Amino acid sequence: MQYGICPLSIVPVRTHPDDCAEMSSQLLYGEHFKILESRKKWSRVRTAYDNFEGWISNKQLTYISEGIFNEIEVLKPHKICSDVISHICTEDGILLPILMGSMMNTLPILNHTFEGSSHSGKKPKNGLVDTAILYLKAPFLAGGKTPFGIDCSGFTQMVYRINGHSLARTAAEQSKQGEALSFIEESEPGDLAFFDDNEGVINHVGIILQNNYIIHVNGHVRTDRIDHTGIFNSEEKLYTHQLRVIKKVI
Repeated sequence: MQYGICPLSIVPVRTHPDDCAEMSSQLLYGEHFKILESRKKWSRVRTAYDNFEGWISNKQLTYISEGIFNEIEVLKPHKICSDVISHICTEDGILLPILMGSMMNTLPILNHTFEGSSHSGKKPKNGLVDTAILYLKAPFLAGGKTPFGIDCSGFTQMVYRINGHSLARTAAEQSKQGEALSFIEESEPGDLAFFDDNEGVINHVGIILQNNYIIHVNGHVRTDRIDHTGIFNSEEKLYTHQLRVIKKVI
């Protein structure tokens, strides 16, 4: 078994070992992973944070030993970059931009320095909404996890991660976490609402706000009304997503 760290700002995780393959997720700076399969140009990895699997380019990873991987695993709670954009100073003096939600625990291993804002540990539930608002207008990007492009489950995962709480990578997997609520009136700001398609497959998730609003990704990160039927887009005057369940994770 081989192991690695993401040494760059953002690295695409793809469904197949090809630059033209669909991007299913992203690695942010400092994320570590197991290498399940290694080829000449590509590696299939499993992230330590959420066990998500996919392919990344061998040119975009730094190999580490099993011992260092295990050292990172015990460096918890995670130290998270809390600036929307910040910078790392690399060993050769280059400033590397990094984004909100990047992992800072691996700085000494990569021999990088960081003087921006970060925090560790769990933050109160009301911090989820404050963090979510920072992503407003971030454009939709399938597989994305950053303010420059994000998908619905990447959005909820990153908001929770920045506040010290763990979510799975996909909406379907996230929907298996937490406690189901019977009515929308029982929900609190920060709870998760899940939506399904006509076949009953959960394919969308957002974060509940106050006064029957939700923040989610639909074209971009935006707020809309929510009721027992689903998400109502007042601009289009129609329901865009069908409510399946509301979950209280924290």
